[in-house]
Amino acid sequence: MSNMPQHNGKNGGAPAGGPAIAAAGRTKEIIRKHGFTFKKSLGQNFLIDGNILDKIIAAAGLDGTKGALEIGPGIGALTERLAQAAGTVVALEIDNRLIPILEDVMSPYGNVNVVHADVLKTDLRRVWADYFADVSGVSVVANLPYYVTTPIVMKLLEEKLPVDRIVVMVQKEVAERMAAKPGGKDYGSLSIAVQYYCEPELVASVPSGAFVPAPNVDSAVIRLTKRAAPAVSVPDEDRFFRVVHAAFAQRRKTIANNLAAISGKERKAELTALLAEIGIAPERRAETLSLEEFARLDAALAAAEMKA
Repeated sequence: MSNMPQHNGKNGGAPAGGPAIAAAGRTKEIIRKHGFTFKKSLGQNFLIDGNILDKIIAAAGLDGTKGALEIGPGIGALTERLAQAAGTVVALEIDNRLIPILEDVMSPYGNVNVVHADVLKTDLRRVWADYFADVSGVSVVANLPYYVTTPIVMKLLEEKLPVDRIVVMVQKEVAERMAAKPGGKDYGSLSIAVQYYCEPELVASVPSGAFVPAPNVDSAVIRLTKRAAPAVSVPDEDRFFRVVHAAFAQRRKTIANNLAAISGKERKAELTALLAEIGIAPERRAETLSLEEFARLDAALAAAEMKA
C-alpha cells in the first residue's frame, strides 16, 4: 500500500471558498483538469447530489472525536464532507490514477489520509491500528462499486472490525435484499448474513441522475448499525451460514429437499422428521424462515450429526 503524505491535523473545516466537489460544475472541472477517464470495469460513478451527501453524513453519526473509513472515494465528493464531519478520515482507493487528484483536492484538509489499496486485499485491522487508535468510534461510509458490493460488506462484517455503523450507497435491489424480512422474494442468504451482524435501515433512494456518469440502475443508501452481539447465538458461524446457503440453494424447492440435496437423498426422511420435531414444516421454503428458526435448525442438525 502506498499513501499520500500524512497530516497530523485532526480538525476538518471547509476549504477557503469555492464550490463543493459534488457540485456538477466542479466535478466536471476536476475531471477535465486532470484528464481523467472513467473505467467501466471499476464501476466508477461520481455522486453530484449534495442533498444525498447530507443524508449520508447524517446517517453516519460522526463528530470530531470519530473516524470514518471510505472505500472508493473517486475524486473526493464524499471525502470532502467526511473531512468536515469527522476527526480522522481514511480513504482507500484502488485506482492509482485517482491518487494525485485526491491529493490535490484534499490538500486543504489535514485530517484526510488517502491510501492506494484494494479493500478486499487490505489488512483492515492494520488500518485501524495505524489510523484509528485515538478515535472514539469508526463508521464505514462509502459509495461502493456495485460489482463488488457484497464481498466488501461481508469482509467488513466477517472480520469483526470495531465498526459502529456502515453507511453505504449500493444498487437499490441489493439494499432491499439486505433489509428484507422473511416471506418476500428479496429475502435470502444476504439478508440473513447482514441481519445476523447488524440492524439495517434504508436511508434514501437515489436516482441514476445523481451521478456522473449516470449508472443503468437506481441506487439506495443503507445504514447497517452493528449489533453489540449477533442477533442469534450459534455454536459455529461457518456451519450456520453453510446451512443457510444450502437452504436457499434452489429457492423453489422446499427446505427439506434443499437440505437433502447436500446431505444425501437417503436422509430426507430423517431431515423431514427433524424439521417437524423443531416446529418447522418440511414443506416450507427457506425464504419463510426467520433468523431464529435458522439458528434452531442449525442447532438441531449439529446435534443430529453428533449422534450419528
